[in-house]
Amino acid sequence: MPYARPTLTQLRAQTAADLQVSPAGSDPLLRFSSLNVLGRALAGLANEQYGYTDWVALQSNPFTATDEFLEAWAALKNVFREAATQAGAVTPGQITFPATGTNLITIGTLVTRGDGVQYTTTSLGTPSGGTVTVNAAANADLTGLTGAFGNCAIGTVMTLGTSIAGISSTGSVTVAFTGGADRELDDSLRSRMLFAYQNPPQGGAVADYITWAKQVSGVTRAWCNPNGFGAGTVVVYAMLDSAESGNGGFPVGVNGVATAETRGTPTAQGDQLTIANYIYPLRPATALVYVCAPNQQVVNFTISGSANFSAATKALIQSAIAGVFVMYGSPIGSVAGQNGTIYLSYIESAIAAIAGTTGFVVTSPTGNIVGTTGQLPVLGLPITWNP
Repeated sequence: MPYARPTLTQLRAQTAADLQVSPAGSDPLLRFSSLNVLGRALAGLANEQYGYTDWVALQSNPFTATDEFLEAWAALKNVFREAATQAGAVTPGQITFPATGTNLITIGTLVTRGDGVQYTTTSLGTPSGGTVTVNAAANADLTGLTGAFGNCAIGTVMTLGTSIAGISSTGSVTVAFTGGADRELDDSLRSRMLFAYQNPPQGGAVADYITWAKQVSGVTRAWCNPNGFGAGTVVVYAMLDSAESGNGGFPVGVNGVATAETRGTPTAQGDQLTIANYIYPLRPATALVYVCAPNQQVVNFTISGSANFSAATKALIQSAIAGVFVMYGSPIGSVAGQNGTIYLSYIESAIAAIAGTTGFVVTSPTGNIVGTTGQLPVLGLPITWNP
């Protein structure tokens, strides 16, 4: 059974009881007694020591360790915290400015978004047809901890850091900036670490491909379909829920194989290429690995008994359902023992845990959601609410 740590109040009471056995004729518990003051101070110090011991106990095992101690436990299994990545670093975003002259936008030119986030051009911009287009990447923050702030959609307004004759200072994004991800948090690192402890390398087992894919910065979920495209092939599906949040978490690029792979086509692009190139030197020599983005399998919901649900309650329900989809959804069904079924009971339990949802009935879908190979179930929006 767990150790019952005494509270500060209990420590003070214990100290007071010990002081009461002081020499006869004294009362150490009087308000201004020096012994009483010292006793309370000693109780506080003992409480601090118990707190430190609790903290040491948390860091002494991988299930509860945090920060650098968690990183140390993970390093024993060659699992390392993913660093922040900047939007446009792998697949550049593009910005287009109106232009009337012949002046160029040079590489390294500073560009600023409306909220102050800065980007740097990575290609030479030559005016053509009244516009000039440049590739760019988001600048890293000073701490090196964040990167998702650089993601932005087509149409976002951009401003040149310095004016250039013949080129408008104001332009817009014409190819979205994607791929930016923050430094990996403890919960994500712990999940990958425990997966590594529970699934020791086996020379190319299903779990090995999942581990390798998740080691790529930004990848939050991965699945492996052995022989997915025929004998000798391995199909790896991946999701980047934070780095590609603007695309619903789905990778942005082209499905395919690594750059160095000569036996299969096509060569992947974008996010898929980053993952494929990382896995290529790790895989068994004979495996032909394809990295793919799942297709969306939209599942629409109808919930009855919602007449008294507030807007906040409906938002919590939507978030709860989406969370179940993230936790249990799979694009490979039950291949190789990987259960790709989202049980309706899981969704109903998640909704029931939200205050004020008594009396709801999920009228659609009517049964468990079974994954189909290549398709990842996602929540269809908006949810239909019936009284």
